[in-house]
Amino acid sequence: MTLSWTRHATDGAARTGTLHTAHGDVPTPVFMPVGTAGTVKGMTADAVRATGAKIILGNTYHLMLRPGAERVARLGGLHKMADWPGPILTDSGGFQVMSLSKLRKLDQDGVTFRSHIDGSAHRLTPERSIEIQHLLDATITMAFDECTPFPATPDEARASMDLSMRWADRCRTAFQPRDGYGLFGIVQGSIYPDQRETSARALTSLGFEGYAIGGLAVGEGQKMMFDTLDVTIPHLPESHPRYLMGVGTPDDLIGAVARGIDMFDCVIPTRAGRTARAYTRNGVFNMKNARFADDPSPLDPACTCPLCTRHSRAYLNHLFKSGEMLGPILLTWHNIQYYQDLMATLRHAIQTQTLQSTATQIRTRWTAGDSPA
Repeated sequence: MTLSWTRHATDGAARTGTLHTAHGDVPTPVFMPVGTAGTVKGMTADAVRATGAKIILGNTYHLMLRPGAERVARLGGLHKMADWPGPILTDSGGFQVMSLSKLRKLDQDGVTFRSHIDGSAHRLTPERSIEIQHLLDATITMAFDECTPFPATPDEARASMDLSMRWADRCRTAFQPRDGYGLFGIVQGSIYPDQRETSARALTSLGFEGYAIGGLAVGEGQKMMFDTLDVTIPHLPESHPRYLMGVGTPDDLIGAVARGIDMFDCVIPTRAGRTARAYTRNGVFNMKNARFADDPSPLDPACTCPLCTRHSRAYLNHLFKSGEMLGPILLTWHNIQYYQDLMATLRHAIQTQTLQSTATQIRTRWTAGDSPA
């Protein structure tokens, strides 16, 4: 039996459910910490688990370059290497080929490119992307696609989407079904409603285990992203999980959950943790700011992470000012914890039919900032 999803409760378009996989069940809506190269940056696997995370993301492009998919397979797969027995979703590499690689040459069969690391030549086709993800032992494999850049004319978007749909068909054929594993298709079509509908219909006809919405959070802005979700989601099957790729800020997550998205990933919480940017129930803070230098209070009194339960804002400020690696480690842990707590809050709100009022309360708290609760 392949990977599946069970719906539990709804509140408007929002829904809760359980993703059933070979490596364990995952409650949805869910945020997946990004472990691009087999590690969530600055975090041990135990630390990631302590935040409540049930599933993480790895990346085909980065892992094929180093240490190499065949090497990962010889060493027992990504689950063993990364000390993560739970589910792992692997991005197909399409976005990174577009954004990172050098001398990229696209043709109907695939992409030839040079590594951003050492300039070595590589070739990715739909079949090779699926093979790499199989070697990594990805629980959820993503179809290989071209991430359409923004802005794109209707003709440019159509050509890119059509290519991705042809590749999706090849990925479906190349994928090796296994109990509890699944392949997700990726809807493209830029900001054009007719193209999004065409793409969604093409993918559903192929019968994937889940459906991702790609090509967003690439510069179009939140309103346009939400508008695109509004015209795309109705064309996706209600019985399958929906994954919005590479999104996003806490406010993005709330808006997308309200529209019926079940899965998210984004580098924001980890990248922010390395750059002193803290996500809290009282808003977003720059922890290098001088106002925190003498502040003995916890970063977020309601948070249960080690930073908030054991250290002060002043200490975190000191760590970043001193260039100590513990600062990014602690703040990354906190940011991932915040994202996991936010998703748990949204799941509870959907189950109790209070999503709208809960979202309003969360946003009001952000606006109020550091005022007493």
